[in-house]
Amino acid sequence: MAPLKNSIKKCGSRRSQNSRAGFGARESEPDANSSNPKHIAIIPDGNRRWVSKNRTKLHLGYSLGIRKAIDISLLAKKQGVKMLTIWALSTENIKKRNKNELGLLYRLYAVTAKDKDILETLRKNSVRVKIIGNLNILPAGLKKALSFLQAKTKHYKDLTINLLVGYGGREDIEYMIKKIRARLASNPNASLSSIDSYLRTAIVPDVDLIIRTSGEMRLSGFLPWQSSYSELYFSKKYWPDFGEADLKKAIKTFSERSRRFGK
Repeated sequence: MAPLKNSIKKCGSRRSQNSRAGFGARESEPDANSSNPKHIAIIPDGNRRWVSKNRTKLHLGYSLGIRKAIDISLLAKKQGVKMLTIWALSTENIKKRNKNELGLLYRLYAVTAKDKDILETLRKNSVRVKIIGNLNILPAGLKKALSFLQAKTKHYKDLTINLLVGYGGREDIEYMIKKIRARLASNPNASLSSIDSYLRTAIVPDVDLIIRTSGEMRLSGFLPWQSSYSELYFSKKYWPDFGEADLKKAIKTFSERSRRFGK
């Protein structure tokens, strides 16, 4: 466990040149434009390809990816973003990825969730973390660590990070249908005016901007309900290389678009 924790800490010196986030430092007052997105969702893709490109070890790529998520969250907060939704681990990952690779991810997430420096960074910046997904398919140790992280940050208010773990868009819809069927079975006359309240992601509001890294130009089932009118931004950079300039470019692109919501 110690080597994994150390690898996360060492990643602070490995950030790309276009990321100047001061990890652990309190952010200054937002310099956000009113047209900037308030809710950004991210598909942080390309960690393994970054590892292959840089001929390094997988745990370093994943460690950098985790650290990058924290850095980008603080940078987004500086730009006036109030909520960030990050897809940390999909149900497809859990079903199809190599068990050794999954075990590494589980351990890294568990270590990160209880890391004192990271918890202090979240406290200083008043960042709340909510864990969303089918936690029953996760190892007990990881589930406990994530629950600890959520409880530890529940009173913070400046930025909310929705961390999707054990999440899949189709599975979320299936979950909603099962909940509705159970509801109607017990009460056939029940009102279903807000069917989205039955989703696992019911607490996640509609997304303004979705960012996917690594050059892939698809959503892969990401937040199908909340993404109906989201603006999409695809970056060719692998997630560990995605930095401050890239985030600002995505936000600038968003601010220049006209959102008509079907009008």
